[in-house]
Amino acid sequence: TWMLEVTSAGSETNLKVNFTDVYNNSELNRRNKQLIQQLSAPSQDSKDLHFDAQYSQTFMAQCVACLWKQHLSYWRNTSYTAVRLLFTIMTALLFGLIFWDVGLKRKKEQDLFNAIGSMYAAVTFIGVVNGASVQPIVAIERTVFYRERAAGMYSALPYSLAQVIIELLHILVQALVYGIIVYAMMGFEWTTSKVLWNLFFTYFSFLYYTYYGMMTMAITPNPHVAGILSTSFYAIWCLFSGFIIPLSRIPIWWKWYYWMCPVAWTLYGL
Repeated sequence: TWMLEVTSAGSETNLKVNFTDVYNNSELNRRNKQLIQQLSAPSQDSKDLHFDAQYSQTFMAQCVACLWKQHLSYWRNTSYTAVRLLFTIMTALLFGLIFWDVGLKRKKEQDLFNAIGSMYAAVTFIGVVNGASVQPIVAIERTVFYRERAAGMYSALPYSLAQVIIELLHILVQALVYGIIVYAMMGFEWTTSKVLWNLFFTYFSFLYYTYYGMMTMAITPNPHVAGILSTSFYAIWCLFSGFIIPLSRIPIWWKWYYWMCPVAWTLYGL
C-alpha cells in the first residue's frame, strides 16, 4: 500500500517529477538492459533443457502419492464414508425386519421366490445407493485432479488406480457389515461355504455398482448427466437380470444381454 501511494500520479504531481523519465535516465535501467541482453544469449557450453520423463516421479511413486491422498480424503470426508456406513447398517436392519426368517420358509415354490427376491432387493438397493452417492465425490476430486495434473504432479492412470483401490477396503467393510446382518436376520443357513459365497457376491456387487457410478461420472460433464445415464442402465440391468423376466422368456435376440448383465450374475450367485 505504501509503495502504491508514493508512486501514484498524485505523488508525481506533488513532487513535480516523472518517475518514468527518472527510471529511464538512471543507472539501474542501464544495468537491467545489459543483464537482459546477457541472459537472452545462451552461453557457448550450454545445452537445450531436456527431461527424460514428463513427470518428476516414477509411476510407482505417483501411485503411492495418489493412494495416500485418496486415503486422507476419504478419512476426512466423514459426510461420505461415515454416513454411507451408517445408512448401510440402518438399511440392513430394515431389510432384515421386512424379510425376517424368510430363509426358513421352504415349503412352497413361492417361498423360494421370496428368498431370492429378498436377497436380490437387498443387494440391488445398496448397490444403486453406492453408485449414486460416489458421483458427487468423483466430481469434486476431478476438479482437483485437473489442477494437479496441469502442474505435472501425476498422470491420469495413477489417479484412476488410487480411486479404484481406495474403495476396495471401504466397500469390504460395508459388505461385511451389511451381509452378516442381512444374512442372519433373514434366517439363511449358517454354513461356512454359504456365508462366504454370500459375502463374496455381496462384496463384488457393491464394487461394480460403485465403479459404474464412478465411470459414468468420469465420462460425463457433471453429476446431473451422470445420474441420468446411470439410472437408465440400472433399470435395464434389473430388467435383464432374470428375476423380473426369466431367462427362458427373454427373446432369443436379447439373451446375449442377459449374459452381459452384471446383476444377472449377482442373482445367479446368490
